[in-house]
Amino acid sequence: MIPAPTFSSRLAALRARQESLLAAPNAPAFDDGAAFVRYERPVLTAAHVPLEWVYDLDERRNPRLLQRLGVGAVFNAGAIRFGGKYCVVARIEGADRKSFFAVAESDNGVDNFRFRPEPVSMPEAPDPETNVYDMRLTAHEDGWIYGIFCAERHDPAHPEDLSAAVATAGIARTKDLDRWERLPDLVSPSQQRNVVLHPEFVDGKYALYTRPQDGFIDAGSGGGIGWALVDDIAHASVGAQRIIDERRYHTVKESKNGEGPAPVKTPDGWLHLAHGVRGTAAGLRYVLYMYMTALDDPSRVIAAPGGAVLVPQGEERVGDTSNVLFANGWIADDDGRVLLYYASSDTRLHVAESTVGRLVDFCMNTPPDRGRTALSVEDRLALIRRNRA
Repeated sequence: MIPAPTFSSRLAALRARQESLLAAPNAPAFDDGAAFVRYERPVLTAAHVPLEWVYDLDERRNPRLLQRLGVGAVFNAGAIRFGGKYCVVARIEGADRKSFFAVAESDNGVDNFRFRPEPVSMPEAPDPETNVYDMRLTAHEDGWIYGIFCAERHDPAHPEDLSAAVATAGIARTKDLDRWERLPDLVSPSQQRNVVLHPEFVDGKYALYTRPQDGFIDAGSGGGIGWALVDDIAHASVGAQRIIDERRYHTVKESKNGEGPAPVKTPDGWLHLAHGVRGTAAGLRYVLYMYMTALDDPSRVIAAPGGAVLVPQGEERVGDTSNVLFANGWIADDDGRVLLYYASSDTRLHVAESTVGRLVDFCMNTPPDRGRTALSVEDRLALIRRNRA
């Protein structure tokens, strides 16, 4: 029998292994001309979570140095520049399936992300939710940083069905990403899982990108990315929601779609990133796509390139929920660099890089989905013949 390592030697090995992971440099992958260039390594995984959050490090209580509060995944992160650092508010899922938020920071935005000493202690709503996740961050012109996230509860209308859930949009705000003020959940006539706050007032009101749907999983007769204005974010309530980006048959957003992070303002319009879902023989497939809206009316779509901008590739396709890409955070630097933080298969967080100019070019000059094979072939033949000429 191999002798068991001592507590101190095992802890030292754990620390050395984690430090090697945290300090590892990240490099961009090959630039094949896509809108975004992926980086080779994930920026956050379960192995990046501080040991103090997982193990009891008291040798008397835990002489075998076993995990006490395991972590299965780190993914779906909001993102913001704050205090000179690139900050992500990641979703961390514990072994008990309960998710919580934690802030990780990096000097360059692509590697060496390290968590703050403690996770976020998000205040509960008066009707406590069972789970919270997928925070979108918006630095609003009113001076607050807002986090809007999904607050999930068991559906009281179906107590016998342990898979029946109700989703609302939880709303909180902060000045430092540490202390959060919880505001009342968004009041909506439908379930809401993907709600994003626009960074500027529109007609003197707070503007929301919504995703109304009939059920927790299925969009039903609803779905699409909606637009709503609210008078008071501290008592936010939406009535009628106008769909500005609808689902369409036989597209990447056939089953569901939802806004990703808050849009980025450019001289040409607002850049939007969204996720689209379609059904396949292997289950639902989540991809990312883009569109643009007008500066003078952020609800008016001015460009809608056809197809996806990022799809699951290679190891990204494998995880807790396979074949999924999801993004709810990106950061646009003053020099035009854009860092997109996307998650793969509900397991790990990645980064991809682009520029504002490259993304505007992609949106404005990529043909839209014209709806039929014959028209798609027309577009491809026109490209081929221009190139041959």
